[in-house]
Amino acid sequence: MPSRARTALFVAAVLVTVGSVVYLTNPALIPGTASEYERTTLTVVDTETGETLTTVDARVADTYPKRYIGLSEAESLGANEGMWFIHDNTGTYAYAMRDMDFPLDIIFVAENGTITRIHHAETEPEATSEADLTRYRGTGKYVLEVPYGYTNRTEIDVGDRIVAD
Repeated sequence: MPSRARTALFVAAVLVTVGSVVYLTNPALIPGTASEYERTTLTVVDTETGETLTTVDARVADTYPKRYIGLSEAESLGANEGMWFIHDNTGTYAYAMRDMDFPLDIIFVAENGTITRIHHAETEPEATSEADLTRYRGTGKYVLEVPYGYTNRTEIDVGDRIVAD
């Protein structure tokens, strides 16, 4: 293979590698990766009484770019709106209020729909670095983000269940 062809092949391989690393570490840099969300209706049921506590119209974040960006591009949420994060596997995850303009309740949900943890997350000061962001941790396969205080107003508690339509 002539030297010029090898050089071109090497440069192409380096560009693909660098582009992949940039995308995997910050998918928000690629326009349009999270702009179109499917929606689902989630029903929250009181485990003790079987009563429906509320329903939430949720955007579905089921890919890494959509989970990474989350609601950071949204200006606000309506009273019964949220985002439903779907992970490939059950695990312990940490969510942060990266580039958020409004506070949230962050609800961790097991694969069977049982709520395992609820956080009330405030927005971070504007100049907060990535390393200094507060991490809200929990275990589950799903995470539901809703307006701040929503779980208090609707009496959602750990142990209640979320059913996706």
